[in-house]
Amino acid sequence: MGTPEFSVPSLERLIKEYDVVGVFTQPDRPKGRGQKVQFTPVKEIALKHNIPVFQPERLRKDNQSIESLRKLNPDVIVVIAYGQILPKEVLEIPVHGCINVHASLLPRLRGAAPINWAIINGYTRTGITTMLMDEGLDTGDMLLKEEIDILEGETAGELHDRLMILGADVLIKTLKALEAGQLKPEKQDDSMSTYAPMLKKELGRINWDKNAKDIYNLIRGVTPWPGAYCYYKGTMIKIWKADKIDEGDRSNPGEILKVSREGIEVACRKGSIIIKELQEVGGKRMNVAAYLNGHNLKSGEKLE
Repeated sequence: MGTPEFSVPSLERLIKEYDVVGVFTQPDRPKGRGQKVQFTPVKEIALKHNIPVFQPERLRKDNQSIESLRKLNPDVIVVIAYGQILPKEVLEIPVHGCINVHASLLPRLRGAAPINWAIINGYTRTGITTMLMDEGLDTGDMLLKEEIDILEGETAGELHDRLMILGADVLIKTLKALEAGQLKPEKQDDSMSTYAPMLKKELGRINWDKNAKDIYNLIRGVTPWPGAYCYYKGTMIKIWKADKIDEGDRSNPGEILKVSREGIEVACRKGSIIIKELQEVGGKRMNVAAYLNGHNLKSGEKLE
C-alpha cells in the first residue's frame, strides 16, 4: 500500500524478493496545468509488473475493497506513504501484521511530513523506522531503525531522495528478520513523541523577523514544495536556494543590505539570508545574476 514516488523503490525491491499479490494506492487524480488524470507512481510500477491494482477512495468505508484484500490472503501488508488510515479490520488481515516504513526516527516526527519538519526544526540527523502498525498515528511498535546525517544545505527534496532508497533497504532487512524469527518489536515512548503535520502553502511565507538560521532551515525544508516565498513591491518571489550569515543583530528585518550577481543579502532579526536562486510568479527559476538582468533591486529596499 503506497502512493507517491517515495514508495516506489520499496515496491521495486519487494517485487524482486517476494511475491507481491496486490497493490493498493490512492485514486488517480488530475494534475498540472492541463489537469490530465495521472496514475500514481506506485500504480505505474504495479501495472508494469502485471500486479493487480486497487484504488478505493476511502478504504475504511469500502467493504468490497476490504473483501478483495481478504481474498488476496497476504502474509504481510507493507504500507509506505499510502495516504489513508487503515481500519482495525484491515490491520488484522495479514498473518504477520502491517509493516510501515516511516521517514523519521520514531517516536520523533510522527505524522505526514517528517522529512520536511526534520529540516525546518533544525535536526542534524534523521532516518527510517519500520514499525508494526496499530490504530494510532505512527504509534505502533518499532522494528528496525537506521540513522543518517542531514547534510549541510540539503533540501527536503534531496533528503527525500536519499531516504526513499534507505527505506527500501530497511524494509527488506525487516522482512528478512521477520522470516528468520529475529524481530523484537519495541514499544514507543510516547513522552518523547513529536508531530510532523501536513504542509500547507502558507507555511512557506518568510517572516524576516526571525533569525537567519530559522529562515534558512525553512527555505530548505519547504523546497521543492510548498516553497519559501516573500514579496518585493507586491510581487511574490519564490526562493529556491539561499545561504545564511548567523552573526549580527538587526533592527531592520526584511531590508535588502547588499545586491550583487552572487546574491541578494537580506536582514533578519539576527544575521542575514543571501538569496541565490529565485523565481517570480509565472516566471522561470533562475540564479540571482540572471534575475538582476531584468530587475533593479537596490540596497535599502524591503522584502516583505
